[in-house]
Formats: sequence, structure tokens, C-alpha cells
Amino acid sequence: QVQLVESGGGLVQPGGSLRLSCVASGSILSIGTMGWYRQAPGKQRELVARITSGGRATVADSAQGRFTISRDNAKNMLYLQMNSLKPEDTAVYYCNAEGLRRDYVPFNSWGQGTQVTVSS
Repeated sequence: QVQLVESGGGLVQPGGSLRLSCVASGSILSIGTMGWYRQAPGKQRELVARITSGGRATVADSAQGRFTISRDNAKNMLYLQMNSLKPEDTAVYYCNAEGLRRDYVPFNSWGQGTQVTVSS
């Protein structure tokens, strides 16, 4: 009953920028940690960045200094600002959120993914 939908992916040249968005909807009482993950062809899914409900952020070493994660709790929105993009950033990016439903049942939901391609 909790759905996540990502948007903002696309094709960008090396050095360019993209801003990904994710909106959570459904029977939500509260959301704890939200995060962005990515999966490149032939590789395992990996954590890119995560952020707690209080705004404490963690960014993977590969994205340090280039990516910024943020959220808007009032809108149930999650963002990922990606700057100085590299070809190795090419992947499907997934939004994740955990929390409590209105019936107090915990949830851990994933979005459908959005493609980010960094290429000349």
C-alpha cells in the first residue's frame, strides 16, 4: 500500500548534471530512512546515498563531493542532485523507503527505477 515513483533520469554528457526525484504515497504513517540505490549492467545493486528522517545523510565514496541527497518530509519527497557525472554513474537508479503504515505495519518499498545514462 506504499508506492514509490522515481523521475528525472535521462541521457547526459560527462560532466553534466541531473536531479532525480522520488515521491512516496499510500497508507503512510511515518517514513524513516530513505535512500537511493543503483544497478549498472553486470553489477550488483549498490547504495548511493541515504538520509534519515532527521536529515542526516550518508553518501557512498564513489559519489562523495558530487551527489547530494535531500528530502521534503511534508511532501514525502526524496531527491538526488547529481553533478559532475561520469560514465561509471550509468545505471538504473532506485528509490527506497522504510517506515510505518497507518495500520502500524512496517514497510520497506522500492520504486520502479529510472535510467541514468552518462555518455558522449
